Amino acid sequence: MVNEIYIIDDDESSIIIFRELFKNDEEYKFISVKTEQIDLALKNIPSLIVINEDAIDRDVIELCRQIRKDEDNTITPVIVVSSNGEREHRMKILSESIEYFIKKPVDEGYLYLTVKNLSRLLTINRRISPLTGLPGNVQIHAELKKRLSNKEEFSVLYLDLDNFKAYNDVYGFVNGDQIIEFTAKVILENVHQYSNEHSFVGHIGGDDFIAIVPGTATEKLCQSIIANFDHQVTSFFTSEDVEKGYLEVENRKGIIEQFPLTSISIGVVVADKLRFHNILEIGEIGAQVKHAAKSVMGSSYAIDRRRE
Repeated sequence: MVNEIYIIDDDESSIIIFRELFKNDEEYKFISVKTEQIDLALKNIPSLIVINEDAIDRDVIELCRQIRKDEDNTITPVIVVSSNGEREHRMKILSESIEYFIKKPVDEGYLYLTVKNLSRLLTINRRISPLTGLPGNVQIHAELKKRLSNKEEFSVLYLDLDNFKAYNDVYGFVNGDQIIEFTAKVILENVHQYSNEHSFVGHIGGDDFIAIVPGTATEKLCQSIIANFDHQVTSFFTSEDVEKGYLEVENRKGIIEQFPLTSISIGVVVADKLRFHNILEIGEIGAQVKHAAKSVMGSSYAIDRRRE
């Protein structure tokens, strides 16, 4: 993936320095942006913005505010490079949620590593679900591999929602996101009560979650997650739908279909010591046992305890 980095200056004096610094790094692309072009440039959402304060014709504080007010760039990292190193000036800039202030004259090696390290943090953050804040597939795989390598005894819970598409069709994606956030919260709270020190919760994507917990006794955990979920999820439905107990959704043929209210299914794989050799084996069994749980109407769980 190419990291597009905007260099904001009005005399294009900085772009040459950056292109020379990163001439051996093909994953970086530097684009010179004049302050008069900032509105247009921000529509493209760069990976990083560098402002050369000495080479712009407008107030840097106002420029920083403009960037931060842009809805798509509220979290885009910004570096300000300036010859004005007075403490009050630095503090004003940093108080606008600007990540770094670098005083001139610039140590090129320091500048190079700062950009590289910020890009590394961005890559890590992309692995985190922006909706739930939970780690994604890269960390999930690493966690499973670590436990297999340490020959630990653990259980893997695969969790997802039933009839979630029907909910989105009726209530919309914004409300759907709220149910996803609520589900993550329920899973986290119950897993941490079960084992706060050595547990892991991840967001595979969409309405799919995973929890990795020590030991093999998970029935009470599954029962607790389901009880908490079923008790609270009705708050995301209208009283009329709760009373009916189902949603009415028109399919592609114009026929009204009925779907039960959203529930949660949990498939549990018990990883006894030496049962599995790799994470693919766990995933295959996980898909089977989750399918078994989803075949039951309403919230349910199924546990696979087969041994080799």
